[in-house]
Amino acid sequence: MQELLAVACWLAEADASPGRVWAQWERYGVALLPLGCRFDAVRVPPEQVHEAVGSEEAETVATVLAAWLGGPVIRDFRSSMGPYYVLIAPGSDWGGPGERLTTGTYLGLPRPGHATMLSRWVVLPPHPGALCDTRCLCTLLASSDSLRVVHG
Repeated sequence: MQELLAVACWLAEADASPGRVWAQWERYGVALLPLGCRFDAVRVPPEQVHEAVGSEEAETVATVLAAWLGGPVIRDFRSSMGPYYVLIAPGSDWGGPGERLTTGTYLGLPRPGHATMLSRWVVLPPHPGALCDTRCLCTLLASSDSLRVVHG
């Protein structure tokens, strides 16, 4: 519980007004946080994640992503084909598939430990400051490209 609170505080402090983030979490369960300072995000289509993981089953996807990436991943559920958002360090190299979101963009993050209808943590940050390694993400997504060629 302490670690979850520490992660929530770290996320909230990505905004110049952390109190606003806490108020949004309290009211909506989701808060818009600015990208480019504390973290960036890579938006990945669900079919690419599911091909790389070899499953659409939520628990399997979470287990594989946690093992491969070691950092936070969110899924947007506003549509049936909601994308995954992989949180990465600002300024980290990214040349892989998936759109990088950074400065000037806001991302809706659910409050850690609370599920919402809009979005959900697939993999919670294991501790404050934990982010995904872009090299691991690129390797994982490259495997989905390989599977598409084999099965295509």
